[in-house]
Amino acid sequence: MNDVKQKIDHLRRLLDRLNYNYYVLNAPSAEDREYDRLMAELTALEAAHPEFDDPNSPTRRVGSDLTKEFLQVAHRYPMLSLGNTYSEEEVREFVERIERENAATEYCCELKFDGTAISLTYENGRFVRAVTRGDGSVGDDVSANVRTIRSIPMSLQGEGWPEYMEVRGEIYMPHESFDRLNAERADIGEEPFANPRNAAAGTLKQQNSAVVAQRGLDAVLYAVQSDGPVAASHFETLQRLKEWGFKTSSAVRRCRSVDEIMEYIRYWDTARHELPYETDGAVIKVDSVRLQRDLGATAKAPRWAVAYKFKAEQAATRLVSVDFQVGRTGAITPVANLEPVRLAGTTVKRASLHNAEQIELLDIRIGDTVRVEKGGEIIPKIVGVDRDRRPAESVPFQYITHCPECGTELVKEPDEAKHYCPNATGCPPQIVGRIVHYISRKAMNIEGLGDETVQLLYNNGLLGDLANLYDLEVEHLVPLERLGQKSAENIIHSIAKSLEVPYARVLFAIGIRYVGETTAKKLAAAIPSIDTLMAASREELLEVEEVGGKIADSILAYFADARNVAMIDRLRRAGIQFEAVRAERLSEALVGKKIVISGTFDRHSRPELKELIELHGGTNQSSVSKTTDFLLAGAGIGPKKLETAQKLGVRIISEDEFAEMIGGDGAGNDRKVLEIQQPTLF
Repeated sequence: MNDVKQKIDHLRRLLDRLNYNYYVLNAPSAEDREYDRLMAELTALEAAHPEFDDPNSPTRRVGSDLTKEFLQVAHRYPMLSLGNTYSEEEVREFVERIERENAATEYCCELKFDGTAISLTYENGRFVRAVTRGDGSVGDDVSANVRTIRSIPMSLQGEGWPEYMEVRGEIYMPHESFDRLNAERADIGEEPFANPRNAAAGTLKQQNSAVVAQRGLDAVLYAVQSDGPVAASHFETLQRLKEWGFKTSSAVRRCRSVDEIMEYIRYWDTARHELPYETDGAVIKVDSVRLQRDLGATAKAPRWAVAYKFKAEQAATRLVSVDFQVGRTGAITPVANLEPVRLAGTTVKRASLHNAEQIELLDIRIGDTVRVEKGGEIIPKIVGVDRDRRPAESVPFQYITHCPECGTELVKEPDEAKHYCPNATGCPPQIVGRIVHYISRKAMNIEGLGDETVQLLYNNGLLGDLANLYDLEVEHLVPLERLGQKSAENIIHSIAKSLEVPYARVLFAIGIRYVGETTAKKLAAAIPSIDTLMAASREELLEVEEVGGKIADSILAYFADARNVAMIDRLRRAGIQFEAVRAERLSEALVGKKIVISGTFDRHSRPELKELIELHGGTNQSSVSKTTDFLLAGAGIGPKKLETAQKLGVRIISEDEFAEMIGGDGAGNDRKVLEIQQPTLF
């Protein structure tokens, strides 16, 4: 009996860890099939041995994605998960169970979007709040972030909606948004998201809704919870949602038999690869709302619905070798070279290995037969090794200790997954990568210079750092391969035009690790000159919105390097703008005052309030500290900020009090001033 208890305890601990990795860290550490197998094993053991019952068992939970940063809200109607099936036989068993007591049943089939579940509350046709699934009973209020998703209506169209309802659906990240986001993350030295699902979940938990708005999330809605049904069938409910202005899936079909259900599944198992978003399966629901109510639900899932999970696209091939790429920030990325293999309609020759930990976890060795997967991933990745086919002479893989380009010993920070080459100013790919970043469209926008041309100039000794761009002359370029007189003149003209680029973009362009486009704008607005930024302390940097410890330390390290300071000085002499052009102040009412904004407001958006603070001489802070003068509080104020302000004795003011402080009349005239002023802050 002790063996049974130990087995149950082991499974509970394992499933708790898997739940934490999936819902809290957004870093799944097991495939869905393996998770479901473990859950089924634990469920069976608990049923056979009720003496070991535990109300905190993973079998009692839907899973949790709660964080401490968001206000927690109870769902009026619980958010259940779906049971999973993986074979036609399991789908037939589901249908047979339903039809044993219910003849002539219809089903509604729809795609299972691979994102993060959301519940949208509407009262009298107006959006009230958005809450994540959480543990199924309580979730996080992410209303400010969801408001940035333009496909979600704030006011409903048509008529006939319930006075109160919770509309359930999925927030996801389309492929286009995912590709753009990962390119940006790679550009500033951040680890790319593994897949669109993780990217969507991570984005929805951002503390800054402006960041969310830039990332291009979307949503599809598929259910309504209210005190009474809105239609007689699920299919008709989807039609009502569409009439009210919600985005619903176009891939919905009514099926009258298990054969029609399987036909739907087989079609979309292939056609899904052409969709602009990820889908990892199909959902089969009893169409009749009355029958749904009669069938009911378990503590975890409805009895009237089930998900069919598509098999991830996999192929077996041989690992030939591993290359190590060096990014512009020095990050080392191992890439597997494979014997070519067909996978999801394309020939795969290379696959991501991510980092040393992933290689060690999978125990990947040269010559191994490996399983390559594309399911849920844009870039193929190795997910397993066939050890039965491992060559007898194979040896464990040894990760490199020195940079493959410059020979410098690699470093790895305790909280980082990747190894880095610290030779930022002497490692060729880092030098070239920084120049390519500097000339890019979102940075200095120097046209005529592409990756190959920058590499050509570097190879010919014409470019060694960013400042060398401003030493170039037409006669330097004309003799080079693929460059003539006209091309050379255009490049030099574009380099000269970059002197007009404003400070915020310059700050992004110089390539401080972790300082992306948005962070650079925040820094430029809060610390309006490069000299002030170079002299800023860590505490001063941390007061800038979106600047955490990692970014602050990176900024300090960048300016602590004398070579970077010398390069900045040469760029300054060339005429680069290292100071923000500030808007003319409207008053001195807030000079010397540091203000934190939290919550939502009636007359202004948070960006507008921040702009008003600066126009009246004040400084915006992202978190409450002993240096904060006021906490400008709106509805749904962050509990942590409120608690800190009360503890430190920071004065808490309302939007009306703020309007009085800057000379507004509380009737929105300060907004009119904003519309007239239209200041340029950077």
